[in-house]
Parts: sequence; structure tokens; C-alpha cells
Amino acid sequence: MSTSCTTEVDVVELRERIRATYQHVAEEPGGSFHFHRGRHYAIEYLGYDAAELATLPEISVDRFAGVGNPFEIGPVHPNEVVLDHACGAGMDVLLAARRVGPGGRVLGVDMTPAMRACAASAAHQAGLAGVVEIRAGLFEDLPLEDASVDLAISNGVLNLAPDKRRVLEEVARVLRPGGRLYLADVTVARPFSPGVRANAELWAACIGGALPATEVLALLAEVGFDKARVTGQTDAFRDTSAEDRVRRDMDIHGTSFFAELGR
Repeated sequence: MSTSCTTEVDVVELRERIRATYQHVAEEPGGSFHFHRGRHYAIEYLGYDAAELATLPEISVDRFAGVGNPFEIGPVHPNEVVLDHACGAGMDVLLAARRVGPGGRVLGVDMTPAMRACAASAAHQAGLAGVVEIRAGLFEDLPLEDASVDLAISNGVLNLAPDKRRVLEEVARVLRPGGRLYLADVTVARPFSPGVRANAELWAACIGGALPATEVLALLAEVGFDKARVTGQTDAFRDTSAEDRVRRDMDIHGTSFFAELGR
């Protein structure tokens, strides 16, 4: 059995720290953080297409803070309904919206008001407001109907959840049978020490709540996903202060997963 990542961290404190961290990113994307952000990082570390990002509003690209490239995990088809799970400022939302076209729909959910405002503004600037809808919500309680989504994208989010099983159960709930999950998240070589697990600042920096990839795969299987597999890895925390702080504990990476909900 895998773990939902039991931790001594205070859940209320953690949620407020996460909200404050990403509110700060939204307001000051060039500030000092434990993780990379922005255009150069997306292109050079994660493999996003520079020409494609050049067509997107800066308000979304500058605030991007994912750990992988969901669009390298698999295709996004025309006319699909896509969920961007904790969408931030909406860079992946816009890229998905371009792919689904006018017959599709992309729903971005995020708990941080300033990030939602950035994502909505970016969709308007990009001429995609008719395809994109940004909603307030938590990843443990998604504001979507059952079996309403073809594809869920999750980029650097699962590690922030104390109860990872609950989060993945919610993703499974909103996906249609056979729906796909393109998950990019932080993974570690072995479980962290209790001191790292209890550090809300490191959780908010996408470090403290990370699991080994094998545990992520086990959780996906337990909540009903088939064909779960690792599709790639990124060095998303190279040259960050977060990497320095946990170097004695283990390697940290961005790892990409494909999974399909059982039919």
C-alpha cells in the first residue's frame, strides 16, 4: 500500500502558506523564491516550445511555476474538455485551449485569488475567453461535475497536498471513464526525514510533500487509474535554494506520469 503522505505539518498553516506563496508569485513574479519561474525556465529546463510561448500573454508565462511539460506526456485533442488542476496564472490553460479549439473547453481551478485573476486576464488577452473558464476551488474538492472531463493536467501540484489520495480521487471523480491524466510532479529518491516533512515552508516550495515515483504510481492504481507509467524527468530544482536545503536528504526531480482512468 502507498501512503497519502501523512505528515506532522499543520494543514491549516500549510494551506495559508501555499496561498501566500503563490499570491506573492502572482504579485511579484521576479521575487526571491525556492523554485524557478517564467519563460526561460519553461523553455530551457522543461522543454516548452519557445515560439509557442512567444504568442502567449506575459502575465501567464512570467508566473509559470510548474515542474514538467504536460504537452510532452500526450496529445490534447480538438473539442475535448480539459481540467487544469490548480492552474496558477494559466500558461498551461492557454496552451490546452489552443489545442482543443473553439469546440472544446478548458477549466482552470485554483485557490489563490491573484493567480485566478492573472489566468482570466491572460485568457482574455489571448482571445481565448470563449474557451477558458477559471474557477475558485481546492484540489481536494474540485468544483466540477462527475465524469465531465476528458483530460486532467496537473503540473507541480500533488506534492502540495497532505492527503494525496483524496486529491487523486477527486481527479478520478471528474474524469470520464477512459479519461487521461497528464501529471507532472516533484519526486524524491526516498521518503524525506520528519524534519523536512514538518516544514511548511518547504511544502509550499513544492519540496516537503514530494513522494518517490513508485508511491505516486501505487496511489494512481489504488484510486482507479490504469496504465500508469513514468514518461520522463526534469531537473526542475537545479540551482535553486530548495535543492541546497534538502541535498543531504536526497535528489529531487520533476517527474512526468501518464495515467488512464479505468473504464
